[in-house]
Amino acid sequence: MPTRTRRFTTWRTLATAALAALLAAASLLLTPPRADAAPRRSEPVYSYADAIREAVWVDTGYDGDGDGRADRVAVDVVRPREPAARGRKVPVIMDASPYYSCCGRGNESQKKTYDAAGRVTGMPLFYDNYFVPRGYAFVGVDLAGTNRSDGCVDVGGPSDIRSAKAVVDWLNGRARAYTTRTGAERAKATWTNGRTGMIGKSWDGTIANGVAATGVEGLKTIVPISAISTWYDYYFSQGAPLYDSGPDWLSDYVDSPDARARCAAVQQRLVDGAPRTGDRTPLWTERDYVRAAGKVKASVFLVHGMQDLNVRMQHVGPWWDALGRAGVERKIWLSQTGHVDPFDYRRGDWVETLHRWFDHELLGYDNGIDREPVADVERHPDQWETSRSWPPRGTDAAVLRPAADGVLGLRGGRGTEAFTDDPALGETDWAAGADTPSPEKASFVTGPLTRDLRLAGASGLTVTARSSTPTAHLTAVLADLGPDTIRDYGAAGEGITTLTDRTCWGASTAADSACYRETAARTADVDFTVVSRGWADLGHRGGKDHPLVPGRPYTISLPLAATDHVVPAGHRLALIIAGTDRDLIDPPADRPTVTVDLARTSVRVPFVGGTSAFAKATSAPRVASIAPPPREGVTAPPIAQRIPAA
Repeated sequence: MPTRTRRFTTWRTLATAALAALLAAASLLLTPPRADAAPRRSEPVYSYADAIREAVWVDTGYDGDGDGRADRVAVDVVRPREPAARGRKVPVIMDASPYYSCCGRGNESQKKTYDAAGRVTGMPLFYDNYFVPRGYAFVGVDLAGTNRSDGCVDVGGPSDIRSAKAVVDWLNGRARAYTTRTGAERAKATWTNGRTGMIGKSWDGTIANGVAATGVEGLKTIVPISAISTWYDYYFSQGAPLYDSGPDWLSDYVDSPDARARCAAVQQRLVDGAPRTGDRTPLWTERDYVRAAGKVKASVFLVHGMQDLNVRMQHVGPWWDALGRAGVERKIWLSQTGHVDPFDYRRGDWVETLHRWFDHELLGYDNGIDREPVADVERHPDQWETSRSWPPRGTDAAVLRPAADGVLGLRGGRGTEAFTDDPALGETDWAAGADTPSPEKASFVTGPLTRDLRLAGASGLTVTARSSTPTAHLTAVLADLGPDTIRDYGAAGEGITTLTDRTCWGASTAADSACYRETAARTADVDFTVVSRGWADLGHRGGKDHPLVPGRPYTISLPLAATDHVVPAGHRLALIIAGTDRDLIDPPADRPTVTVDLARTSVRVPFVGGTSAFAKATSAPRVASIAPPPREGVTAPPIAQRIPAA
C-alpha cells in the first residue's frame, strides 16, 4: 500500500488570541476560536425554523439539450439566518441528485416539497435539519434534466458533472446564478465562504466522485456512499453485461417530463456510445473518474456495503487505490449490508462521525478525526472493528492454485476441469455444493483452517480456458465455507428491517421532520458466505469484444471485488469458477462448455500476513471426508437493479 500523505487543508486551532481575533475579523469561522478550546465541535445554536430558504438557477455554461442557450440548474438552499445578519460566512454541505422529484431519497423515499413561492419547504434526508442549526448551509441540486433544471441527464457524463461543478463554482464566486429559471436578475452567494462538502448515496455520491475528479477549487471533501467510480463497471464487467439495458434507459427513467421531450439526441448518443458488446468506447472513458483521481484535491470519506449487488464493490478497490497513489486523505467504512445508507444500519455512530468529519473539513476544527483509524469494518451484524490503515499494514497477495483433486493451495496441479454454463444457477447454488463435483462449476477448497485468515483488498484470477462455442462468460467466486450469522443482504432491505418507531436527528418544522423510522439488522444463519466475486467475457480482449474460436485456449485476468473478511479457524476457503451468475450477469448467446487449464490458472488473494499467513492457516494435513449435504446461504439475491438508488 502506498504511503499516505496528509492533505487536510483545514485551519488548525490557533495558539494566540491575536490570531483568533484576526480570523474572527475576517469572518472565517462562525465563532471566535479560543486557544484552550481544542478539540472543537459545532453546536445547534441557530434556528432551523427561521432559516433562509431560497432557490437559484446556476448557469452551467453547457448547452446539453441543444436549445441554443446554456442550461440552468435549480439549486435549493437552506441556511441559517443569524450568521448572515452578523456578516459571517458559512460553509456548505451539498447533495446533487437526479432523484429529488422522480424517485425520492433515503429509506423513506422523500422528495422535495415547495411553498407557493417556489421555496423548498421539505428537503429530503436529515442533513439540513441537523447541520443548518450548527452553522452550515445545505444545498440540494437538481441535476440537469431533472425536477426544475434545464438540460438532459447524460448518466455521469459532462452534463451531470457540470451540473454540480457549476454550483461549486457559484459558491466560490466563479459562476453566475439567477433568481428565476429564465430571468436576468442575478443571485450571488455572498453568504458563504465557499468551503463545500459533497455527500450522497449511489448516483448522488457518484456525482461527488465525478466533481472531485475535476479538481474544482472550493470542494474540500466528499462523502460518497455506495457510489460509482467508473460507469463502465456499472454496466459491464470486463465485457460481460451486468444488465439488459444501457445508460439510455436510466437517463429516460430520471429525466423530467419536459426533458424527455427535448432530449432525444442525448438518448441516441447514449445508445450509440454504449454498445451492448461491452466495448470500451470514448463514452465510457469520459465517465471514468478513477483515471482522473490525480486531480482530486478534496478529502474522501468512502462508505460502501461489501454485499452491494447494485453498485458493486468493484467500484471501491480501484478508486480507493488511485486516491491513495494521489496522496488524497481518505477514510472508509465497509458494512455487511447491500445497497444501504449508514444512517440505516449504524445511525448514531454515523451522525456523530459525519458531524466530526464536516467540522474538521469545513470548519477547520482540530477534533482529532484525522488521527483516528482510517477504516471501520463490520465484522458481524452491528459489530465493528477498526484498522489504522486499509488494507492493513502487512497485507500482501498470496498466489493460490487449483488442483485436479479439488484442492486450493500454494501448489498447483496439472490437468483440466470442465463445466457447462447453466444460466439457471448462481453463486449461492455453487457455494452450497462447493465440496461436491457438479457439471455447472469447477470448485477448489482448502482444508479446515488452523487459525483465522483475513482477506483485505481486491483479488484477481488469471485463467486459461477454452470454450466449445463462440461466446462464453466466466464468474469467479471466493466463499467462506462454515457457519456464521450475517446480515441477510439478499432479502428485502438488503440487511436491514425498517421498524415503526422514530428517532429525531436535528430540528423540525411542520413541513420538514427530522424524525426517521428506526431500523434493525436483518440477519441469517448461514453455512457459507460469498465474500468476493467477479465476472468477465472470455472473448473480451483489448477493451473490445471478440468471437471465440471454439477449442482455442485464451488467457484472461479477471478481477474480483475488494472485500474485508475473516475466514475463521475451522472454516475453509473456496474458489469457484463457473459461467453465468444468475441475476448478476446476463448469459452469453451460447451455452458453452468451458475447459480450464489448471496449470495455467491461479488466483491472487490479499491476506493480512501474505503467503506466510495462508501457509500457517493451512498447515494441517488434509483429511479425506464425506462431502457434507448442501449448505444454506442467504436469501437468494433479487434480480439485479438497473437503478443506482435506494
